[in-house]
Amino acid sequence: MPDRPLPSDPMIRALISQARAAQISRRGVLAGAGALSLMGFLAACTGRVGGSDSTGGSALTAPEDLSSSVKTLTWANWSFYLDEDDDGNHPTLQAFEDQTGITVNYDVAIDDNNTYFAKVRDQLALGQGIGADTVCLTDWMANIWIASGYTQAFDKAKMPNVYANLNPSLMNPSFDPGRANSVPWQSGFAGLAWNTEKLPNGLASVEDLWNPDLKGRVGVLSEMRDTIGLIMLSQGVDISSDSWGDTEFQNAIDVFAQQVSDGQIRNIKGNSYADDLINEDTLAAIVWSGDITAINAEVGYDKFGFALPDSGGTLWSDNFMIPIGSQQKTNV
Repeated sequence: MPDRPLPSDPMIRALISQARAAQISRRGVLAGAGALSLMGFLAACTGRVGGSDSTGGSALTAPEDLSSSVKTLTWANWSFYLDEDDDGNHPTLQAFEDQTGITVNYDVAIDDNNTYFAKVRDQLALGQGIGADTVCLTDWMANIWIASGYTQAFDKAKMPNVYANLNPSLMNPSFDPGRANSVPWQSGFAGLAWNTEKLPNGLASVEDLWNPDLKGRVGVLSEMRDTIGLIMLSQGVDISSDSWGDTEFQNAIDVFAQQVSDGQIRNIKGNSYADDLINEDTLAAIVWSGDITAINAEVGYDKFGFALPDSGGTLWSDNFMIPIGSQQKTNV
């Protein structure tokens, strides 16, 4: 089926064009994120994109490791992703620094996978430093980095607890068998969140987001693998299977585009969607589960509810990686 004309709204055009131009297939875009259906947990990983680097040329070479003389590293991560006390400190990170003597610059630099990659891809392609010695990115983006030669391998001998205790189901993803170049940081689900004070009855389905009472107060993720994935699930599509194609994909795009055009959807964001919930710019949203736990802990009570839609949700895992240009491999 040929692509339908793009909507006139520039934001929607950009997001749909991004989805259409993805380096992996539409089926891979969604199945690669994983799916949780009423029949249980189903996950599939996208395949490797191939090549020793982004240009198909010779493999990139990591620079000299300065870990023995420079005891400082930078960790790029998402917001609401590390324990934080009332003073804004990170107790777990401080304990690590005290134990190792390594200073960690914790940089909340990632709002979504695409925008972060866009900032650093040119340096990665040249094997240069990107201002971070370790990053946490989602499976499908980890696939791109590893297959393109943009990461350094971990020294397994220095991390025996990781490989001894890692859940076996996470040990051999297709994009990194044996976890040579990635280590899972956290996993969770994309689902629905709502302000429990404003919506005491909660949400049960994606369709609940389209309730006229919520017009202009709904947020969705700029991570289209999750937003479009949840919409497709709500339309009865098994996104973990090979039984769907362009028609089903486009049907979900049409719903998304219509809800934006009608003003039902207020914001389309990465991790900064959490600020909109906290500030009550939005009252309901498609979200990542871990953020809601962290936000509730921050406000001190369960202000926000979270649930998987009755049609199912998507599973994500974010992974530590060492960028090819880092000179802190051993310290990482």
